[in-house]
Amino acid sequence: MTTPLSSTKVLVTGANGFIGLHTTLHLLQLGYRVRASVRTEAQEKNIRETLSRHVDTSKLEFARADLLNDIGWQEAVYGCDSVIHTASPYPLENPKDENELDIPARDGTLRVLRAANEEGIKRVVMLSTIGAIYGGHEGENRTFDETDWTDLGRCWYFYYKSKTLAERAAWDFIHSVENKSNMEMVVINPSGVYGPVLDNHQHTSIVIYRTLMHAEVPGVSRTQVDFVDVRDLIDIFIKAMMVPEAAGKRFICNAASIPMLEFANILHLAFSNRGYRIPNRVLPDLIVRLFALFMLQAKHAADGLHWKYAFSTEQAQLIFGWKPRPYKQTILDMAESLLEYGLV
Repeated sequence: MTTPLSSTKVLVTGANGFIGLHTTLHLLQLGYRVRASVRTEAQEKNIRETLSRHVDTSKLEFARADLLNDIGWQEAVYGCDSVIHTASPYPLENPKDENELDIPARDGTLRVLRAANEEGIKRVVMLSTIGAIYGGHEGENRTFDETDWTDLGRCWYFYYKSKTLAERAAWDFIHSVENKSNMEMVVINPSGVYGPVLDNHQHTSIVIYRTLMHAEVPGVSRTQVDFVDVRDLIDIFIKAMMVPEAAGKRFICNAASIPMLEFANILHLAFSNRGYRIPNRVLPDLIVRLFALFMLQAKHAADGLHWKYAFSTEQAQLIFGWKPRPYKQTILDMAESLLEYGLV
């Protein structure tokens, strides 16, 4: 007999983030009971106020827990049926010390897994990133799939390294004797996550919009941008909790890989008559490399110049029947929401 959604409780870690907030919203809309992990009372207040504009939050409760501390995680998972783990630091710039990202990402993930295992939770869905798959492989003109892993020795972007270390540690735990309850795990590896924002929180995903819509650069590079709509990503989370065949697998979640020029042109056509001067000409490679000396985003662009790569989503299509929405809708929906909340 299938357990009704109204009796199923899901722990969402990192619920105050862009992805975590959308995950919590969608679960409540579907009728799940949700416990959201937060670090502060202010985050709890913001989440409830934000979500109450979209859904009844009577089935939402909170738990205080921090990735850097054991305290609170056992209470957070208590009585839950599943866990969706989205919490992880995601700064725009590299910190001076890699450990500022590595320790909370890796050790925090293990704290969540150990608590869930102790509680007897059957399955954990972990948010990783495409950066745990193709980082350090710049210039390899090929299609990446779930068997690929980031080359930690060549990867200079600390966020990708932290997520790779966290995911590796998570799989090691799942396959170890420490996993005494035979808990299952599903890992989702999305590309850039775009789509409508729900509040005015400044997060990393909006940087590309701010850069283009404020004309902070004179043009765009000969690179591609890879992304997925946050709403399509959450659909994958929900299916990953339930589909038996998903257990023990990673899933690339990428809806579009398009030239940066096309991305800029979509914004230009939609917003140039509203006072936004979106740069939509291609910059010479030399200029991009010069910008890369001063801007992290430009360094990403410089590394990607003329790099012809792709991501296979065959596994997500086969097991989940995944069909993401048209990417132009994602680009424009996010831009409109950023305007609504005064973020660009």
